[in-house]
This record gives sequence, structure tokens and C-alpha cells, in this order.
Amino acid sequence: MKRAILGALLAGCIPIAASAQPVATPVVETESGKVQGLEDRGIDAFLGIRYAAPPIGDLRFMPPEKPAKDSGISDATGYGAPCMQLYTPSGPNESDVTRGIQAIFPTSTEAKIDNEDCLFLNVWTPAAGDGGKRPVMVWFHGGGYAYGSGNWPAYNGRNLAEKGDVVVVTVNHRLNAFGYLNLAEKFGEDYAASGNVGNLDLVRSLEWVRDNIAAFGGDPGNVTIMGESGGGSKVSHLMAMPVADGLFHKAIVQSGPGVVSGKPAEAAAYAADILKAAGVETSEDLVAVRADEIVDAVRKATPPGSGMGRGPQFGPIADGTIVPRDPFLPAAPEQSRDIPLLIGYNKDEMTLFVASQPWFGRLDEAGLAAMSAMLGKQAVAAVDAYRKAYPDYSPTHLAAIAMGGRFVRGTYLLADQQSRTASAPVFVYRLVWETPVAGGMFRTPHTLDIPFMFDNAQESAALVGTGEAPERMGQIMSDAWISFAKSGSPSSELLPEWKPYTAKARMVMELDIESRLTDDPEKAIRELSD
Repeated sequence: MKRAILGALLAGCIPIAASAQPVATPVVETESGKVQGLEDRGIDAFLGIRYAAPPIGDLRFMPPEKPAKDSGISDATGYGAPCMQLYTPSGPNESDVTRGIQAIFPTSTEAKIDNEDCLFLNVWTPAAGDGGKRPVMVWFHGGGYAYGSGNWPAYNGRNLAEKGDVVVVTVNHRLNAFGYLNLAEKFGEDYAASGNVGNLDLVRSLEWVRDNIAAFGGDPGNVTIMGESGGGSKVSHLMAMPVADGLFHKAIVQSGPGVVSGKPAEAAAYAADILKAAGVETSEDLVAVRADEIVDAVRKATPPGSGMGRGPQFGPIADGTIVPRDPFLPAAPEQSRDIPLLIGYNKDEMTLFVASQPWFGRLDEAGLAAMSAMLGKQAVAAVDAYRKAYPDYSPTHLAAIAMGGRFVRGTYLLADQQSRTASAPVFVYRLVWETPVAGGMFRTPHTLDIPFMFDNAQESAALVGTGEAPERMGQIMSDAWISFAKSGSPSSELLPEWKPYTAKARMVMELDIESRLTDDPEKAIRELSD
């Protein structure tokens, strides 16, 4: 127990100076046994709760199963392992900015402790066991489907739970080859679900919430699922998965619209290359091969330059059963017509990804023209449209914002599809506030929304800066997200009236120090054809 308490202190679960003696939470009874965590400045934090059996041995590449019953009291004072990681994102060169951002999203650190046994979740609640029926906000992490963790400091749910009197849950699940390796063609019906088990883990976590969250003071009848980037795609797919129907009641998609799924044949071909690289020929080999050998095989089988939509990708596949079809094409999923949706994106999504490129900050008009011409007519049109909208943008920032068009078009396509058939409202946002860090080079980058909606602006100063402005943005966005979880409408006294989005009146809340509701603010980009 002393080691668990020390680990919690070192991990920042409780502030060392706040109390000489850590305070234990109440013991909570779950379906698989009792758990106990530590109080974090008045909020009960239960970390590393096992929500499914370890997906190892004969359960590798299989749908998740309920965990075994534990007769004792499980230690929930430290995070559970994340899934084996495949990718460590590079920042804008190796700099203080890079290191600061990696402290908020510490993939490189977590790669040291990742594990195939990774099906854990974390719960923050104002009062475990008090019989309360608080809204539940379940977070699915970003990192595409290749890396990431619900344990990242930016996702710490303590502040959000306290501010909103809500229960916050973050989830780890199987990623990359462990969660999305389509083995059905190679090994038959026994592995029919293998290409989607990562998403089935998410379903299992929601079943855990349904069956256990009341003991933590949460309302299983009011569950909001939310996620950013790859997490947004996970939310989008859950809206279209029959096995997830009824497990959540509201949805939030941040910078990650999941309009289409992978194709089984392409996923099977990628899997075949990975199996070959791993030397796996039989189902017995599949169970026996070491997890690190699978990771190495993925690296060998993946063509150089893959990523960001290029080359083979991991992710859910439209297998006709678990994911019956592309989630939002040709139409929104009927099963989610009564699910209120909050969806949006950040103005300059791509600066976070391209700031390390040699041309960033050095591009001139001739270079911009050559780059956009090389990328095609759509890129040329996007640059022209953004030049009109942002005449003060440098060629570097015009190139970066134009590259983010897929976030823009995907968001509006999904919002259009949902609003055309849904009985529940759709609300769309566009974050436009610009971070001052690194001399303002990022403007409004990918992930900037996360510290604000989690009310973690102070803890994320490396990304959002310090002072009154980021604090106010945190107040605005966490208010709206909490309100949405409670009522299905992202209203706040700090915002103008937020009217729903429809295909006829595309009302979008532009989130800033002084936010404003606008009508179809990126019409020119939205209407660009692929």
C-alpha cells in the first residue's frame, strides 16, 4: 500500500504539499469486486480499474470479456497500463515547447510502461457511494487508433468533476494491431471480430459504466461519450454500432469526425503483411508470438511515409456486423437519431503537425503557390479562400490552415447528415482563440480544445499559456460541455444563445474570449469537393 500511495503522489494524483497523510476514498463495490482509490483535493479518484479480462493468451484478438471476480479490495490509486504504443509524435523540433507539450500528452513516457494487458479505466467523482445521480462524461482518448491513453495529464478529470458535479471516466483500450488486425480472412470465423475488437473494448467500458457507475454517484441513464481526434472518430463509430445502442445518451466529437470506416479487404491485406513479418502462420503462432514482436512486425510491414491518411491505417472496419456500414454515409445512423450531438474543430488544426517541417516559418509566396499546385485544385482553392478570410496570414499559416480542410469538411458533412434525420439537436463549434505560446506560431492548433473543456488550463500552460485569457477560455468551454452533458444543450452565461445547426441554417459558435454565433463561417471550404 505504501508503494501505491507513493506512486500516486509522484504521478500527481494528489498534491504532496496538500496533505501529509493521503486520504483514502470510500470502498466501492463493483461487478468484479471492491475498489478503493485516493481523494484528490476533495474529489474521489479511482484509477486503473479493470473493466475487462486481460486480452492476452487465448483472448488475444478476441472480443473483451468481463473481468474475474476479486475477493479482496483492489488498489485503484494508480493508473493502469496503456496499450502497446506504435507512434511517438514529433513536435516543432526538439525544444522547450516540444517538451512542455509532451508533458501534457506524454506518449514517449508511456511507451516505457505500455502493455498488452491494458483494459483499464479511471473514475473521478465528487462523492462515491453517496447515492447521487450525476451526469457521466466518458472520454475516449486521441492518438488515432495507433497510440494514446486515457491516463494523459491533459485528460485528468478531477477539475471537470468538481466544477460540474459530474462523474468523469477515461478509458484505455486495445490499439493498432492489438485492436484492429483483421484476421478473419486468414483464420476464419473464430476471428470474425478481430478487426474491430478495439471498438468492442469501448462498448465493454460503456457496459461497465451502465452496470457500476451508480455506486460512484453517477447516473447510468445520463451518459455522454466524448473524444478528440481519434477519440472523436471512436465516438462517431459508436453512434453507428448496434452493440452500443442504448449505452449512451449524448455525444461530443472534437476534431475527429468519423464519417467512413476502413474496408475489410484492405485491412486483411495489411494484416497479411504484418503476419508475414512476424512469422505467424497458424493460430497457435498467433497466440504464442510476443507482443513486442507484433509491434516490430507492424513497423516492418508499414510503408515509409504512412500516416495522416497515407498508406495502410489501423481503425474500425465496416464488416457488415459490428460496424454495419460507413457510420455517416450514405446517411446518419438511424439508431442515434435521438442522440444530441456537439461537434466541432479548431481553426488551425494542422500547425501542431507541420511545425517541425523545414518549410514552417520560411515559406514564401512562390513556395506556397508551388506547394498548393502540387496538392491539386482543391488545395489551390482552399488557399485562395483562406487568404480572403485571413489577409494577415503568412504563407506558412495559409498552407497550414488549408491542410486542415479535412477536419472542416468532415465536421460539416457529419453535422449535415445527422441534422437531416435526427430528432435530437446538433450543435457545432469552431475554436478560434489563438494560443500565445512559442510566439503564437501554432495559432489554434489540434488538441487546444482539450485543456479548456477539461478545465485544465492552469495544468496545461505549456500549450495554452498563462493569464486571464486561457483561464476564461477554460471557463467558457467547460461550462458549455458540462451543460451539454446535463441537458443536451451547450448553453452558458458566458456565451451568446447557441442555436442548433441545421442544413438550412448552419449556425456555428466561434469560441473566443468574446464568442459569436455565425452562419456557415467556412462555406467556401465546406463546399470544396474531394
